[in-house]
Amino acid sequence: MFIPVTLELLKGFGQSVNIFLLTLLFALPLGGVVAMGSMSRFTPLRAFTRGFVWVIRGTPLMLQLILIFYGPGLMFDLPALPRFTAVIIAFAINYACYFSEIYRGGIESIPKGQYEACQVLGLTKVQTFFRVILLQVIKRIVPSMGNEIITLVKDTALARVIAVYEVTWAGESFIKKGLIWPLFYTGAFYLLFCGGLTLLFGWLEKKLDYFRG
Repeated sequence: MFIPVTLELLKGFGQSVNIFLLTLLFALPLGGVVAMGSMSRFTPLRAFTRGFVWVIRGTPLMLQLILIFYGPGLMFDLPALPRFTAVIIAFAINYACYFSEIYRGGIESIPKGQYEACQVLGLTKVQTFFRVILLQVIKRIVPSMGNEIITLVKDTALARVIAVYEVTWAGESFIKKGLIWPLFYTGAFYLLFCGGLTLLFGWLEKKLDYFRG
C-alpha cells in the first residue's frame, strides 16, 4: 500500500510545486512594480497602491481565492476562470503585495548618503541602483523573502478550497479508505521542500555576507 500512496502523493505534490513556481514567477516581478507604486512621488498612485496592499495583506488568502474564482460569475455574470488559473492569480497578487513591502523596506533602509555619494561621483540613478544599491538590498531582504517563500510552500494547500488537487488533498483522500497515515505522510513532502529552501536561503545569506551593516 505504501507505493500506491506515495505515487498518489507525488502526483498531488507535483501540482503543489507547479503552484509554488508559477506564483514566484509572477509575484516576484509584480512585487517590484507594486513597490515602485508604493514609493512613488505621485501621491494618488502612492495612496492607491498602499491602500490596495493594505486590503490584500489584511484579508485571508482563502477569501481572495473564493472571490477571484466565484466573483466574476456571481457579480458580473461572466464565465468562471479555470480553477488552476484562479489559484495562480490569487496567489500571485497576494504574494506580490507581501513581497512589495519587503522590497520597499529593503530599498528605504539604504542610507541616503550612499545615493548622494553616487551622485557626486557622476553615476546616473540607474547606475546607482544596479551597481551600488541592488546587492545591498538583496542582502537585507533575503531572510524576510525566505520566510515568505517558505510560507508559500505551505499555503499551496489552500488551493483545495476551490477544488484544485494538491498534495494535502491527495493525503486526505485516503481517509475515505480508512487510512489516516497518508495524511501525516504529506508532512514529509512539506518538510523536505521547506528544508531544501531553508538550506538554499542559508547558503545565499552566506554568499552575500560581505555586505555588512
